[in-house]
Amino acid sequence: MTKKERYEKVIAWFQQNMPVAETELHYNNAYELLVAVILSAQCTDKRVNMITPPLVHDFPTPEALAATTPEVVFEYIRSVSYPNNKAKHLVGMAKMLVEQFNSQVPDTLEDLIKLPGVGRKTANVIQSVVYNKAAMAVDTHVFRVSNRIGLTNNSKTPLATEKELVKHIPEELIATAHHWLILHGRYICQARKPKCDICGLQMMCKYYLSS
Repeated sequence: MTKKERYEKVIAWFQQNMPVAETELHYNNAYELLVAVILSAQCTDKRVNMITPPLVHDFPTPEALAATTPEVVFEYIRSVSYPNNKAKHLVGMAKMLVEQFNSQVPDTLEDLIKLPGVGRKTANVIQSVVYNKAAMAVDTHVFRVSNRIGLTNNSKTPLATEKELVKHIPEELIATAHHWLILHGRYICQARKPKCDICGLQMMCKYYLSS
């Protein structure tokens, strides 16, 4: 099977079996999603969804969050991974939104990655989910699943994975494909014990066919 054929078959399977694919993080606007994505680094969406409602209730705008301190924010987010750093990032992010972006979440990679706590992956999530841009955010799930299936040639870095996926996936499907791969990695193609016996991608998957 050529790489082109593999991509076509994998995309067709997802379109048939997962026509609706979207983030599992809860949010009402771009600011709330940005807060949630910063919190979600090395933490489960389920945990983040438990933490964000009281946080955004008490700090509903960038101005409100910018006016508080990391020590106060820490008390809201203490059960996530790396709460000290994330508390500092959230307050710093809010201050920069207020001071440099008129309290609006920017829509370009270049501006988003200026924000504290925002790397390329987080920026691509915002571009994709909020602004419907053809941005491919590569987290651990996307990185693992892409390599296992054979969509990438054992890419060594998230950036290399991102470039290869964007090259082969039709532009209008990139935003959705990001969620296909995340959800497949979260529930089927899990890190320690992939559920190959119930996976519909068996006949397209290099990992399954070689095991």
